[in-house]
Amino acid sequence: MDRAASNGTELPRGQAQSASGADDPVLAPIADFPRIDLRVGVESWDKRRHAGKQLRGEIPHAAQAALASDPDRPDPVALIEAAHRGRQPHLIPLRVARMATSPFAFLRGAAHVMAWDLSRGPRSGIDVVMNGDAHPDNFGLFGTPQRDIVLDLNDFDEVTIGPWEWDLKRLAAGIAVATADAGIPGSERRAAVKEVVAGYQHTMRRLAPQGSLDVWYQTTRADTPHLTGIRMDAEARGVVRRAVDKARRRNNRSLLGQLAERRTDGSWRLQVDPPILTAVDDATRDGIVTGLERYAETLPRERRFMLDRYHVVDVAHRVVGVGSVGTRAYVALLFGNSDADALFLQVKEAVRPAHAPYLPGMPAPYAGHEGERVIYGQRLLQALGDPLLGWTSIAGRPYYVRQMKNLKGAIPLARMSGVSLLTFAYAYGVLLARAHARTGDAAAITGYCGSGKHHDLGGAIADWAAAYTERNAADYALFRDAIASGRLEAAEDPCL
Repeated sequence: MDRAASNGTELPRGQAQSASGADDPVLAPIADFPRIDLRVGVESWDKRRHAGKQLRGEIPHAAQAALASDPDRPDPVALIEAAHRGRQPHLIPLRVARMATSPFAFLRGAAHVMAWDLSRGPRSGIDVVMNGDAHPDNFGLFGTPQRDIVLDLNDFDEVTIGPWEWDLKRLAAGIAVATADAGIPGSERRAAVKEVVAGYQHTMRRLAPQGSLDVWYQTTRADTPHLTGIRMDAEARGVVRRAVDKARRRNNRSLLGQLAERRTDGSWRLQVDPPILTAVDDATRDGIVTGLERYAETLPRERRFMLDRYHVVDVAHRVVGVGSVGTRAYVALLFGNSDADALFLQVKEAVRPAHAPYLPGMPAPYAGHEGERVIYGQRLLQALGDPLLGWTSIAGRPYYVRQMKNLKGAIPLARMSGVSLLTFAYAYGVLLARAHARTGDAAAITGYCGSGKHHDLGGAIADWAAAYTERNAADYALFRDAIASGRLEAAEDPCL
């Protein structure tokens, strides 16, 4: 529900209220409208930009620099332990071990800790469909239905509705912590964070006056990033070229050789590799197949026709990521016309997002099923997505389904320095802004952000990120102490 509807105030379609409660033309990101109303318009983009500027007067940029020091802040280890509830107990030590490998790995797994911290800070008063976990490792390469390789956000487990600046701060802190881990000097880390904000500001200012359809059409093809305002030097282009080449080699056919084996009877089976890839019993396998049949009902009709040409050959449980370790995730191997027509689907449990205790959340019906929430958010935020995205329920738990690693790749930002670091920091700011502009009010956000020349939002976010790097380091030390004392159990090998 948008803020206007929550207090009974009737506003023009899609409009909300400012932080002070006065009516303004800021567009709500999404709402549970019973039908499309094409008879009521919205205010001009310039008027909405002015509304955002007024919000900046209520919550100035300087306020965004402050990291609240609340004496009632919960024990960060306790917040992490709470996030373990409902996960598979035998995998929690592996999650703990992976988080313990570095401060950045800890940050990745401690989304619930940062969510609490962000909830105690200022709010601009402009909401978007936020990614909720926009750290730098959640940007990367993936393939479009046309087999182009694009650069975009690629993880949406924490998606919800909330302040745009929370995503920006998560990205800024992630870059600051990751580059600190790599030994990058403080001045260079600060410059990288400011580039993130510059990319975000400049992109919002470029998109604000554009038509909504034009904004939705924009993508960032990895081979032509300059078309969306991302300029790359020769070294950065080389990084992208190598990542694209690697992504093109990651497809269903190559996965078949890596993850499966042909039996002597000619059948195919997934190769178990405990604890990463483990066999499932017949009842679990049958439940996954039934869940995939239900998932097909969430696909557009033409894609159901395509999926009907495949059949499931094998299913296994697969451990993924850092923050996701302990959730239930399966890989299903399917075949179509022949052995050369393999399809790998990931079936991943969707859990309550980290920001849920502090935000109203997605409107109905998307709030009723966590898998639908994730997929709906991904379809909203990604310029071009996996054509096989969908959701289902298995044994009473919500799941979402997507292709597994098809044409996917990563950009090693944490290992960069110099011009390349600044280039990709700017690029990630561009991508985040474009995602927010698809559902949020780019004009209002532009008004709040200012031009970048006379308003120091970049400096404020850089101050916040530096302070959060120190807080994350202190939380990480407490986390390591909890392992040393036996409060938390960690697996011996986090690379398993």
